[in-house]
Amino acid sequence: MILGIDVSTYLEELEHGAKFYDGEREIDPLDAFVKNGVDFMRIRVWNDPKSENGEPYLAGNCDLGNYVRLAKLAKSKGYRILMDLHYSDFWADPGKQFIPKAWTEYDIDRMAEAVYEFTRHCLTVANGEGVAPELIQVGNEITNGILWPLGKLENDNGERGNYDNFCRLIEAGCRACREVTPEAKIILHLERSNDKAVYQEFYSNMESHGIDYDIIGASYYPYWHGTPEELFDNLRDCRHFGKDIMIMEMGYGFTSEAYSLGGEARRLVIDSERAYVPGVSEKYPLTPRGQAEFVRDLLASAKENGICGIFYWEPLWLPGEGICWASVAGQEYIHEEGKSTSNEWANQCLFDYCGQKLPAFDEYKTSAEN
Repeated sequence: MILGIDVSTYLEELEHGAKFYDGEREIDPLDAFVKNGVDFMRIRVWNDPKSENGEPYLAGNCDLGNYVRLAKLAKSKGYRILMDLHYSDFWADPGKQFIPKAWTEYDIDRMAEAVYEFTRHCLTVANGEGVAPELIQVGNEITNGILWPLGKLENDNGERGNYDNFCRLIEAGCRACREVTPEAKIILHLERSNDKAVYQEFYSNMESHGIDYDIIGASYYPYWHGTPEELFDNLRDCRHFGKDIMIMEMGYGFTSEAYSLGGEARRLVIDSERAYVPGVSEKYPLTPRGQAEFVRDLLASAKENGICGIFYWEPLWLPGEGICWASVAGQEYIHEEGKSTSNEWANQCLFDYCGQKLPAFDEYKTSAEN
């Protein structure tokens, strides 16, 4: 089973002086992950993550240049690469799939061409730089479609449809992947991983529309997706599609306590008010040991259920001055103005707020050895 990490913010962390420790010893976390059996790095790619005035959106500034720099570092340490194409200038997930600024006037025909051209360009550059991916995501958490509204699958009333438009866009991306990197495996990645009806609907439509892909991808965060039992029950039901199955994102907190920056407690996505999950929280409290046991058990269950890969999302995203999930300009682009800009995911890392390695980190070594 592939063991992977998504550390797309890592270069930004280093630029802000982040340091990582095992006890009193400073370590290179990428080397340490490799020693523990991690063999893949997932790197997201945003089209143009800065405002029209040139202000960066932050959260790693994950444009194609960041992909090339980070992938070169990763390959030098022995990693294989997964390219995660978002087809947006910033965060793309089930709640937002904003059209890149340069594409806003396109109709469906021109939008499909743009997806093809952008995908082809990214992969051609990666090939030329010696960092071609072995795995490619065509879209990120595309449960509700991409490039809204043209490729949106769910309306405000929860009614689902519009697969013809959506599949035109996805087909264009997949076709570019096959042309430029024919040996790479293509992933179609959803969240809502405890929702059997949506998974059956989505992948049945991929089948009926003749979409050429290789891997069913799922996100799993128990805060939103329920118990591991619900996850694997759903994924087992997807076996009849004849595809490999991967968990593209997972994570779990080591604390519900906020960190302090400049004397101010900073907001977390998952805090004491939003962390309780029936059937999960009782067994895995948000403590360093609870996090380690969650990671251990999920890795073991993934192996038992024939999952071919699992990726931990942003295990190195430490808090600090200048480390943000979005700049003000980034918030404006995704229409989420007025929130804190600080790192809201820091309590899901595999290092604590001071950069000290947590027990969950070494569960990868246990999994790789078993």
